[in-house]
Amino acid sequence: MNAAGRPEKLVVVGAGSWGTTFAKVLADSALERGVPEPEIVIWARRPEIAESITWEHRNEDYLPEIALPECLTATTDLAAAVSGAGLVVLAIPAQEVRKHLPAIRAHLGPAAVVLSLIKGLERGTDARMSELCAEELDLPAERFAVVSGPNLALEIARGEPTATVVASTDPAAAEWIATRTAGPYFRPYTNTDVTGVEICGVVKNVIALAVGICDGLGFGDNSKASVITRGLAETTRLAESLGGQAETLAGLAGLGDLVATCASPLSRNRTAGRYLGQGLSVEEATARLKQTAEGMKSVSAVVDLSRRHGVEMPISEAMNAVIAGSLDVDTLSGLLLSRDLKSEGRT
Repeated sequence: MNAAGRPEKLVVVGAGSWGTTFAKVLADSALERGVPEPEIVIWARRPEIAESITWEHRNEDYLPEIALPECLTATTDLAAAVSGAGLVVLAIPAQEVRKHLPAIRAHLGPAAVVLSLIKGLERGTDARMSELCAEELDLPAERFAVVSGPNLALEIARGEPTATVVASTDPAAAEWIATRTAGPYFRPYTNTDVTGVEICGVVKNVIALAVGICDGLGFGDNSKASVITRGLAETTRLAESLGGQAETLAGLAGLGDLVATCASPLSRNRTAGRYLGQGLSVEEATARLKQTAEGMKSVSAVVDLSRRHGVEMPISEAMNAVIAGSLDVDTLSGLLLSRDLKSEGRT
């Protein structure tokens, strides 16, 4: 136990690229701080991945050629993983979260904090992960946090330096998590704008799809920069309508994550968009990715949320039409920036 009354067992639910990388971040931070025998557990859906992480210290399916700390273990038993944990990190696709929360709730400790790495909305409810956890886990806001920022998993797994944001309505909870993630290559900053950080993480994936389509269509950097900039504007409109703070949009979780996701060839969402721009169907692009591109999964929820709040989001609307099959990518050049002529300063 620590001063906050939380056990030092740290659990990551999800053994994909970002979940495994974040578990490595937790392990490396613990080792850097001199924690004796840190207990860091990954829940994996597939037994072969759990065994590889535990015994070979590898997850070749998602992080090829990356050596994992020996203190990391993995299991397919979600109850065993969550039991006795002080921190439970959610690193699974947004559309799979709800079905796992009852098992987590049954074994979640009374002081444990739930941390979301998920950058998506639940389709059908438009729920952010903070809202979903509050509903399904009966979790008070001060025991929920979210991490977002320029977090391309493979770069971080390689030990390349990055900064990120840990947001919680409870500054002490955010600081507790920041202490357990800080290390030589991972620098967390804290804030209290959970809504803003979540919305930034969701919408940037949709904008990255649009940038990827521009890439696949052969458009140049002017086009992509224009989409990124106007994408940030529509993200800001939605975040502020929900109570997010403008400062968040200008920071690591907003502009920082948007630039990384739209510019990097490691970005799944930009890659998915590039496949679409090259003429692949949504199904073909998904099959080639072999991982979830949250922008394709969440865009309908983003658009539904924006319409309910009266927020104009033309790029997101166009991406939703593409994913739904009602708009051909070849017609996008006139639609991605199709707003009435007005001053740039007017939203």
